[in-house]
Amino acid sequence: MAKQPSKTSQMDTIVALCKRRGFIFPSSEIYGGINGFFDYGPLGVELRKNIKDAWWRDMVHRRDDVVGLDASIIMNPETWKSSGHIEGFTDPMVDCKESKLRYRADHLYYAPVVVDGETIGYVSALQSETLDEDTQAQAEKLKRKLAIQGTLEPLKLKPYTAADPSEYEKIPSPETGKPGSLTPPRNFNLMFKTYVGALETATSTAYLRPETAQGIFANFKNVVDTSRVRVPFGIAQIGKAFRNEITPRNYIFRSREFEQMEIEYFIPPDEDLWPKYHREWIDARLNWFESIGIPRDMLIEQVHPKEDLAHYAKACTDITFKYPFGVEELEGIAARGNYDLMQHQEGSGKSMEYFDEGRGERYIPHVIEPSLGVDRTFLALICAAYAEDEIDGEKRALLRFHPRMAPIKAAVLPLVKNKPELMEIAQKLYKRLQRHWNVFFDVSGAIGRRYRRMDEIGTPYCITIDFDTLEDGTVTLRDRDTTKQERLSEEDLLAFLTQHIDV
Repeated sequence: MAKQPSKTSQMDTIVALCKRRGFIFPSSEIYGGINGFFDYGPLGVELRKNIKDAWWRDMVHRRDDVVGLDASIIMNPETWKSSGHIEGFTDPMVDCKESKLRYRADHLYYAPVVVDGETIGYVSALQSETLDEDTQAQAEKLKRKLAIQGTLEPLKLKPYTAADPSEYEKIPSPETGKPGSLTPPRNFNLMFKTYVGALETATSTAYLRPETAQGIFANFKNVVDTSRVRVPFGIAQIGKAFRNEITPRNYIFRSREFEQMEIEYFIPPDEDLWPKYHREWIDARLNWFESIGIPRDMLIEQVHPKEDLAHYAKACTDITFKYPFGVEELEGIAARGNYDLMQHQEGSGKSMEYFDEGRGERYIPHVIEPSLGVDRTFLALICAAYAEDEIDGEKRALLRFHPRMAPIKAAVLPLVKNKPELMEIAQKLYKRLQRHWNVFFDVSGAIGRRYRRMDEIGTPYCITIDFDTLEDGTVTLRDRDTTKQERLSEEDLLAFLTQHIDV
């Protein structure tokens, strides 16, 4: 029976596997790396491509109401002024004057330590699954250190952004434990700045896009004028985005360079319509995650309370995933009203109105925005797929990828390499399968060892060409998850793989 390792060790195990098997490498590792950036190896690029291909096929090609776009990464900086990113795309930042470390202030929590109604000091810790336990342990340690008798009252944790300035000198740094070493929080713009042209002047300033959505809004009229689209319709885009995160964390979950898959779905402005479209997109996205192998019981709908919404948003629901480091956002699905198109209409002076022939009226459409990260999906797939079990008394690690997602769909394994007849059949089958899918040819080592290598990288099927193949032309097909084997003719094998991979 397959079992999952503990959460505390699972993330370390997955990170090690990703490096060892060529899924993910630290960027520019030979020079010591650079925080918040990663490179995807031979298996990693295949998994990323499969994610993007599946999303594009299901969200664009298999729908009649969504078209595609690929906008440039660097846009006219007025785009970001109109969208509000230059003024408002910030995170609160706090520095530790002793350790020189930098934190997001809203991820740093603190609380006064109160014994019998008297405050004896403060504790602090960074946001994590063990935040409550960590701060409680600190409070008890402080009480013991000061040799104070009495009842320790429950801690009332708050983000550092909620601290009163009079408390700054009392709150300890999470790194050093020294009170008063943290700076007051200040806003930090997350956009990467660059320059266009030969001179680095204020007039040549530009930005790497922090999201792909604004390229869609800026091209709304271009798409309407050149395509046969009618509201309701969507514009989809896959592309790189860049955010100068204060504290990148949790491996590839929060990095500084990442890839997004976003749809802006334009709908009529009727107040009674948006909840229907919003719900339809939530259901569509949940179904899609299940279709690529993420179990429904690992996904949670998290509705944003009204007081946490942006002033222009009508609603936002996150689809969260149970990562080893906690439940975190996988995809956000927002009802954004017509804010973005209105902002670009005002900023550019160009009309963003749409003429609805069926209704005989002009209006600026409202938007439902499903926004998903490729990297977060990648990590969710790895975490959902990783398992350990025991086969014939031997421990086995495997990735239970859906065949659609698996980087390598099948491995062709000649039983022995010193039999020319077997090698010839195996090579011929390999070349035939290669025309359809990414497959692998392996003759190195015992057949059991080759099976284990394929299991660990998530290859769903192993095809063994053995001595019976010379007699009747059949091959042995082994299933990764069950390890069960069956003999199939070459034509039946092709039909089986087509049915299970091309879904």
